[in-house]
Amino acid sequence: MTKTITVLSGMIRPLVEGRLPDWVEPRFFMSKEEAMELAPEAEIGWFDMYDKRDMAAAVTAATQMKWLNSIYAGVDGLPLDLLRERGTVLTNGAGINAITIAEYVVMGMLTVAKGYRDVVRAQERREWLIDSPGKVELFGSKALLLGYGAIGKLIEERLAAFAVDVTVVRRSPGANTLTPDQWRGRLGEFDWVILAVPATAETDGMIGAAELAAMKPTATLINIARGAVVDQAALVSALDTQQIAAAFLDVTTPEPLPSDDPLWSLDNAHITMHLSGRAQDKMFVRAAARFLENLDRWRQGGDVEPRVDLSLGY
Repeated sequence: MTKTITVLSGMIRPLVEGRLPDWVEPRFFMSKEEAMELAPEAEIGWFDMYDKRDMAAAVTAATQMKWLNSIYAGVDGLPLDLLRERGTVLTNGAGINAITIAEYVVMGMLTVAKGYRDVVRAQERREWLIDSPGKVELFGSKALLLGYGAIGKLIEERLAAFAVDVTVVRRSPGANTLTPDQWRGRLGEFDWVILAVPATAETDGMIGAAELAAMKPTATLINIARGAVVDQAALVSALDTQQIAAAFLDVTTPEPLPSDDPLWSLDNAHITMHLSGRAQDKMFVRAAARFLENLDRWRQGGDVEPRVDLSLGY
């Protein structure tokens, strides 16, 4: 039997070794150097590394690769044009971390609404507060949700339990929906603006000075997409002058955020260091299970999923 050389990150090894079909010849790497050495022979690759530049280098070196898998939902930083040119199929981690990221959005909204940062600080001071530092209820508030993939759908579902009125931005018209050419004109209606869009050329800088100026002064911006989606200098200015009430940022530009960046010093900026997807212990388990299912589909000539549209970038 001819075997298919499959190059995999060593991080996933405990979850797939012994469960791989006999037609797969696995080769595991633990460093960029090992990945680069193994890449040219890979027919199937899972080249996830912390540094996207290292990933891109390994993917570029994998000239025989027919299918690339990744645990990451965002594929920005990968050589998508090269993959399209080579005819390589790309599956990503869309939905793998959707549950915990949606929960993080709810946590962020409650943190801001109830002034929970000040409650924690009072506890650290051993000070008994006699009034709540935050008096906002989620009930009846209005949220604009940009991005309606796996994460966006779960955010909407969870906010329904809090009776938040959610309006979704999507190309297909429908109830509680705004199209991409409508939402900017309606920004002033919302208490929460939630960014869950993919990182593409279209979404780069989609929230800038004009959009921030159009928001309510009591509104909060929540970004669990990518830092590049927001003009960060404009956001710093809007927060510093209290043009908007607050921002809950799981993502920034760059990452890690330098210690002298002005965002750190703004009391109405909540920075959570891109931890939303890591705030659970099932990421690798779910990714491994999906990969093993996809291997069966691949062998049988079926469609692996979720497949990235290399032209759109998601």
